[in-house]
Amino acid sequence: MTAYLRQFGTAFRFLAVATVLLGVFYPLVMFGVGQAVASAQANGSIARLNGQPAASTLLVQAVPETETRFFFPRPSAVKWDSTTSGASNLGPSDPALSKAESAARAAVAAREGVAESAVPLDAVTASGSGLDPDISPAYAELQVPRVAKGTGLSADDLRKMVSEATSNPVLSLLGQPAVNTTKLNLAIAARLK
Repeated sequence: MTAYLRQFGTAFRFLAVATVLLGVFYPLVMFGVGQAVASAQANGSIARLNGQPAASTLLVQAVPETETRFFFPRPSAVKWDSTTSGASNLGPSDPALSKAESAARAAVAAREGVAESAVPLDAVTASGSGLDPDISPAYAELQVPRVAKGTGLSADDLRKMVSEATSNPVLSLLGQPAVNTTKLNLAIAARLK
């Protein structure tokens, strides 16, 4: 019976220590680290225009359809409303998706003055959240002539600005190059003041 009580005591102490370490200490440390990282990322995402906070570079900023001075982001199933997030939930075989993509492709081609075959896929498809500010370099390049005409900036200046707003994949392995339209459009707005 004494050996049994001794084993029970050892097991109980182990349970108590494991509960404190894994049930209290570890979650608190992970919560603290997570808050620190999230806070640093959120605070670091605020872009400024003329010294004032203007937008988060993590979220897309809508551009009116009639605008000629700024780069358009991807389409959005939530109309770029940052209070909500989501996709259209249309599957790849859904005729409604194909119809919407065809209409968007024709609209982008007409707006940019190019053939429909020159319109990149991200110009006609929404991101999963509907709030992603990133577009492909190909879509940005497609918009350079229109923005140059609308702003009076040279195409070379705009291409340099596009390059500065482009993020490259980690170690050239994970992801694809992406142009942040929020950063890009704020840089253009700063030049137009």
